[in-house]
Formats: sequence, C-alpha cells, structure tokens
Amino acid sequence: MINWRSSYAFALPRDDQSRWSEAKLILGSFLIILLIGTLFLVQPSSHNGEVTFVNALFTATSAISVTGLGVVDTGTAFTLQGQIFLLMLMEIGGLGQMTMTLLLIAMFSKRVGLRQQVLAKEALGQEGSVNIIQLVKRIVLFAFVAQLIGTSIMAIRWVPEMGWVHGLYVSFFHAVSAFNNAGFSLFANNLMSYRDDPLISLTIAGLLILGGIGFTVIVDVVRNRRWRKLKLHSKLMLVMTPALLLIGTLMFWLLEHNNSSTLGSTGLSGQLLAAFFQSASARTAGFNTIDIGQMVPASLLFMMMLMFIGAGATSTGGGIKVTTFAVVLLATKTFLTKRPHVTAFGRTLSSQIVTRSLAIIIVSAMVLMLAMFMLMLTEDLPFDKIMFETISAFATVGLSTGITASLSETGKLILVLVMICGRLGPLTLAFMLARPVATRIKYPEEGVYTG
Repeated sequence: MINWRSSYAFALPRDDQSRWSEAKLILGSFLIILLIGTLFLVQPSSHNGEVTFVNALFTATSAISVTGLGVVDTGTAFTLQGQIFLLMLMEIGGLGQMTMTLLLIAMFSKRVGLRQQVLAKEALGQEGSVNIIQLVKRIVLFAFVAQLIGTSIMAIRWVPEMGWVHGLYVSFFHAVSAFNNAGFSLFANNLMSYRDDPLISLTIAGLLILGGIGFTVIVDVVRNRRWRKLKLHSKLMLVMTPALLLIGTLMFWLLEHNNSSTLGSTGLSGQLLAAFFQSASARTAGFNTIDIGQMVPASLLFMMMLMFIGAGATSTGGGIKVTTFAVVLLATKTFLTKRPHVTAFGRTLSSQIVTRSLAIIIVSAMVLMLAMFMLMLTEDLPFDKIMFETISAFATVGLSTGITASLSETGKLILVLVMICGRLGPLTLAFMLARPVATRIKYPEEGVYTG
C-alpha cells in the first residue's frame, strides 16, 4: 500500500499532478489484478459449483486486500486450483503489487524505471539513497523464509493428522495466510478446533505479528540494531504493538472468561492463550479460535476498536495504522498539557503529520458511516452486526459474526468497495477525488469556538 507522506499537502502543482497520476496507477493495477483473480476463481475448474461471479469477486477482493471475509467455505467450495489462485492473490496483496512487479522485472533482468523505483520507495517507507531492487529481494526472501519456518512448525501437528502431502499443504496455506494477515483458513470453523493448541496458536500469532509490524520497521531494526539509532516510526511501533497485544489479551480475558460459549469452557492457561491469539488476530488478521458471534457485546465493541486501529504502515495489515493512532494520542496529550509541540522519544512531530493522522481518521470514519448506512438500506440485520462486519472489511481484518454469507448481492458489492478502500487507504482514494491545488495565499487568522 502506498505510504502517502505528509509533504503531499504542500507540494508544488507539478508534484500534485505526479501524486494524482501515481494514485491512479496504484488503483488501476489493483483493479486489473482483482479482475484477473476473479476470472480465475469463477472458472469451473477452480470451484465445486458453488461460486457465482459475485462470490468470486468478493473472494478475490478479500484475498488481494488480505481481508479474509468469506461468503463460501474456502476448503470445500474451491478446488486445489482455486485455492492456489487464492494463495497467489494473498501473496500479491500482502507484499504489495508494486513490490511483486519490481521483483518480476528484476528476475527477467529488465531495467527498472525511475518512476517505478519512486513508487516502490514510497510503498516501503524508504527515504534517501537506497538500492530498491536489492531491498525488494530481501523483503520477499524474508517473507518466504518466515512462511517456510511457519509451515515447518505447523507441519509438526498437521502432518501426523493428515499425511505428508496434505499436511504440508495445509501448513503452507495457513502460513501464507497468516504472514500476509489474510485470515483465510481451509477449515470450516477457521481455527476453533485448535483453540487450546499452543503450537498452532502461537505459530499463527507469531506470523501475524511479524507480517503486521511493517517492513519499514524490520528493515530499520536489521540495519541499525540499537534502540537509539532506530527511526521514530520504528520506536512507536515497537512500543505500541506489545502494548496493544497486552491490553487486548487482558480485556478479552476479563470480558470472556465467564462466557461458556467462548473462553469459559477451558482452564486458565487455555483462556489466556485464546485471549492472546484473538488480541493478535483482531487488529488485522481474521483468524479466530473462538466463536466471534458468541462473544459478549462489550468484547465485540472492544474488538471493533482494535480492528479500526489495525497494524503497522507498510505492513501486510490494514486499519488506520498503529502509528496514526499513536500520533493522535500524542497530539491529544500535547493539547491537554498545553505544550507547544507534539513530541515522542526526543523528537518533534511536524504539524503536517498530525494533520494527516487526523485526516486519515476522519476520512475513514466517513467511509465507514456511508458503508454502514448503505448496508442498513439493503440488509435486514442488527445494527451491531452490520457495524462489526463493515469495520472488519474496511480494516481488512476478516473477522465475522457470521452474517457475511447471508448478505444480498448488493450488500456483498458494498463490502467489496469497502475492502478496496481499506486496502488502498482512504487518503489514496480521497487524493484522487480531491486533487490538491497549491496556493501561496495566507488569510488572516480568526478564532472559532470549539468543544
């Protein structure tokens, strides 16, 4: 996903035109891949007769946006060919179409244009002089190695249960789905059968966290190694990620440990394991080891907040991003303490970054409100379930209370648009619709009563 920098708001007209063109290129390439994926999935050889064009479009969108919402059972509705197509879409969606394009160009020894390098640097959050081709190769290698390690660990459980061939395939499918934060599972009940299995739960959770922390942070940590040398973005991610995991684990355990339909039927260690897994999955992945539809309303509300926050920028996850949430918290603290500047770890955040973070939240909220309103017109479903499903789609999480398959075709198409918007980023689409016009005019200041 393109990582729009704070500088775009005050760029020169020529830069505005360039940004607008880049946004169109990103959207266009995304839609082309989506169309190709849909056409592959709708082929009779890709499914077992249960997949209509709308369902194929929904599934392809869910895969390339690494959401995981499903209108059919992935393990039974799709043939091996269809499941392999889904794997490819998840890889492209997780690593990013620009990353995969550069990799293919490099593999065939073609010259990479300056514009492609700039787009890739934006997408991967890189600044200054950097060998982008070498960086892309390392990122892709890291992703595949992580997925192979995850496959090997889960194969310890699934090969004895299913045999070598099928066990390895199921392990690889879930490793790819987990690292890319996609949430697709070959099991009808997702991972509920493995709620008390630490090997499966911790391996999946580890892949989710690794994929969701962001390639920018991984590159920064590998390069610099020492805390004081890390970029501010990396420090915020490395502090906020475990904090959100811990808060989520404690909240889910407190709210659900007496609920016999979720955590109440297992011991303390099993409860904490399931609570931790759901905390890791809630912010971006879509896997579940407990029945989401049976959770208490307070848990669902808290889960919606985690989904809205999402994962890290330049990661395989969605949401408004952890750093966006962190910046807004820091800005709020600065206002309440009447300090002149927003600071963190001895660094000052520019007003442009703060404004951008607020804009992301506002635009995201507007998209969600519009989508919820439209779904309430087309679907006869409770408000809380529509709200949960919409936030899950927008944040590319994929958790569901069980209503996705029962949506009308219009409702499914609405969620398709929501998933696309969530994956590309609301500001990317807003930037296309509202082309900035640079101006040097400064008007007199005047106060407005607020709050």
